Amino acid sequence: MTAVFSHGRLRLYLLKLLADGPKHGYELIRLLEQRFLGLYAPSAGTIYPRLQRMEVEGLVTHTAAGGRKVYEITDAGQAELAQRSGEVADLESDIRASVEDLASLAGEIQTEVRGSVRDLKRELRAATRETRFSGWVNPGGAPRKPPPPGADLDAEFDRRLTDFTAEVRALVRGRQLTDGQMRTLLRTLDGALDGLRRLLR
Repeated sequence: MTAVFSHGRLRLYLLKLLADGPKHGYELIRLLEQRFLGLYAPSAGTIYPRLQRMEVEGLVTHTAAGGRKVYEITDAGQAELAQRSGEVADLESDIRASVEDLASLAGEIQTEVRGSVRDLKRELRAATRETRFSGWVNPGGAPRKPPPPGADLDAEFDRRLTDFTAEVRALVRGRQLTDGQMRTLLRTLDGALDGLRRLLR
């Protein structure tokens, strides 16, 4: 996301959004999140300082409404937007490409996590039933021999849970994830945990 909004492009995009009508900062954040299909949302610490600088530059102005600052583009802001219409078109094209890349990456991460969670669920069922499940696998899908008779299933569960955690961490740490992607990953893990809670009720 840094590349898409580098060199003042976020400032330009905020002008574009305000050209559609007055908005407060939270609305601008939500509009950007929607534009990126929920995979990216700028923080308030990113948006509000830019709006303040744009106001100092005379590109926007604000009024107070309901305890919030509502920002509106000025004539000077409209003029800059019109002057940079070509850049706006290029920015829209880059955003579309970035959204496609983010959606693809999020899908890959979710697929990897779902696969690992399915493996963990199978192992949890086996441990709770104290059975010998021959289809257990290592993280990454490599076959693993079933525990020998008399094996400590609690210890086996602990080892495999550690393997699962290590693999998820490796998947995340090996990539440059945006805040939006990380939030998607956290929601996926929360969903997996909810599934395990239902399983073990």
